[in-house]
Amino acid sequence: MRLTTKGRYAVTAMLDLALHQEQGPITLADISARQGVSISYLEQLFAKLRRGKLVQSVRGPGGGYRLAGGADSISVAQIVEAVNDSMDATRCLGKGDCQHGEVCLTHHLWSDLSNRLREFLNEITLAELVSRDDIQRVRTRQDNRGCSSARQAVAELERII
Repeated sequence: MRLTTKGRYAVTAMLDLALHQEQGPITLADISARQGVSISYLEQLFAKLRRGKLVQSVRGPGGGYRLAGGADSISVAQIVEAVNDSMDATRCLGKGDCQHGEVCLTHHLWSDLSNRLREFLNEITLAELVSRDDIQRVRTRQDNRGCSSARQAVAELERII
């Protein structure tokens, strides 16, 4: 079992959205710049997150995305499942036909691991992640890096003009 890039990026993007929700709708370009994920990949993820009713899109000037509910009501497991990422550690994807149509020797062990992982990720909400000091430090660094880039762009424009 492994959490794929799709699941990791979806959780990262949703956490970015939760961290910046006080700014209003957040564009995928902003998330892309802060998290280093391509806009086209984020578009694919957000289409699934929207279908999963975890985000809402806002059209027009000042548009972007916002959380569909409170950060305290969205779990990491919901995000991973919304982008169709599997949390199943079994080879048979939980079907029980892992060894020539029958349950293999370690099926129940891996099935139990899958259930515990799902339970663990279901207990962690975006609000809990937002409140963590280590995550806030990373947010500050990323936001400052973005401000620095914006200041550099403005300085370059002023030099040109």
